[in-house]
Order: sequence, then C-alpha cells, then structure tokens
Amino acid sequence: MRSLLPLLLLLPWSAATNGQTAATLTPVQAQALVERALATELRAAQDTTHPMRYQLRKVSPRLTQTKEIVETGDGAVARLLSINDAPLSATDERREQTRLDELLRNPSRQRHRKLSEDEDTTRALKVLRALPVAFLYQLESTTVDAGATIRVFSFKPNPSFTPPDLETQVLTEMAGRIFVDETHGRVTRLEGTLRNDVDFGWGILGRLDKGGSMVITQGEVGGGQWRIVHFKMAMSGRVLFKAKVFDTEEEESGFVPLPAGVGYEKAIEILREGSRSKVQGSQ
Repeated sequence: MRSLLPLLLLLPWSAATNGQTAATLTPVQAQALVERALATELRAAQDTTHPMRYQLRKVSPRLTQTKEIVETGDGAVARLLSINDAPLSATDERREQTRLDELLRNPSRQRHRKLSEDEDTTRALKVLRALPVAFLYQLESTTVDAGATIRVFSFKPNPSFTPPDLETQVLTEMAGRIFVDETHGRVTRLEGTLRNDVDFGWGILGRLDKGGSMVITQGEVGGGQWRIVHFKMAMSGRVLFKAKVFDTEEEESGFVPLPAGVGYEKAIEILREGSRSKVQGSQ
C-alpha cells in the first residue's frame, strides 16, 4: 500500500518545548498543516526514482511469510525467505527457484504483475488525494520526539465531502488520528476506525462492517527516504455476497537503496545472490 498538490500555506508555527506542549493551532492552521504533509506524501507516492530492497513480513491468522522485495521500473520482484518464521524446506526452495526461472523465461508474467501494481497505485492515489478534503482535522496534542515536533490530530468525516468513486466512499464513515512530523513535513502514523457500515454499490458489490480498523506507520529509512514500516488491518464484511475477513499485519524492514533503472532480470540476480550469501554465511 511513494506532488501534484501545491504547498498550501506558510504557517506561523508555535515554538515547542520538550515533551507535551500547550501549543495550539486554529482550525484553519490545523487543516493546512495536515494538507501540506499529505501533499508531500502524494509527491512521494508518485516518485519511482528511489528503488529499495527490503524485507516484508506478513502475518495473517493462518500464515506468516517473510519475503525479500526488490523494486524495479518493471515492478517489484519478490523472493520467499521463510514460512511461519521457519526457513524454506528443500522442496519449497526448489519451487521458489523454479518460479524465478519461469519469470525470466516469460516476461509477460512480470508485465502482468506491473499492471496489477499500477492498478493498486491508482486506487491508493485516489484515496490519498481525497484525504485533505474528506476529513476535518483538529489538533489534539504536540510533542517533541528526537528533536522533531509531532502534531497529533483527530479527524472525522467532512459532511461537505462527496466521494467521487468507490475507493473513497469508505472515508465517509472513518474517524481516527493522524500524526504529522512538522519538522520534516511528513505523516508518521494514521489510525482509522469505521464508525458505521459502508456499503459499496448499494450493498451489491460489498460491505465493510462497523468497527473495522487500520493503522499505518511510516518513517525515514535512510537517504532521506520515507517508507511504510508497519501496516495493520482488521476488518470484516462481504464481497459479492460472500463473508470476508481482512485480518493482516505487515512489517517492512532492512531497507537498502538501489540504483535507479534496475530491471526485473537484475532484481532476480540480486535476490539469488542474497540467498547464496545467506547459505554460505550459515556454513
């Protein structure tokens, strides 16, 4: 789940002291600060010039998987490292190598993956562009953490917001908190909970149930780059008349910058070289 919006306002920020402060912002200032940070996130979300290599650990009720990911202009390439926190068996390792071989032989597989990624990105950008106008933001607190001023805002649906598409419809029933690192102008955390059920397509396409929640945390991972480092979603509902539970948690770590222009073939080479290094290091 990397700008098109201008910088909106230059605000006269209050000076913060160590720990909790009594600094306040007017509603206009609070809204503008959040919008400015979200504009930065929108620019970053569309910047593909800083590819990374990292590990993704995904936890669901039935399965835990850790993968190594290499980002490329052809789309991300993944290699499975462990299942339920145990190294791959010899059979699973052979299966993974066969999958990578097939990916090299059949470029259409990677093109299909890239198309899917682009579709996901398009949907995510729709939501990101809507956030400044979909909610009303109010300052809750201001703290200083490691020299950075952190503003915590509560948010609730803006009654004047009309969702233009299905992707943004869920925002009309979500409330929560957003944490803004004012020093760096970035969003560090977002917490949202559905206040009521959300129906899509008059309930025909699906529904998300009241009480569902999500948490997104991001941070600086080196070289001035910020990435999502933790994501948790706990929601239930119905998709095309079938009950669905979305219960997943993801952690991303070990970020290493890569040169721009890495292709997916090179990504496979990088992933395999990393695998050989780990095997040699364990001997």
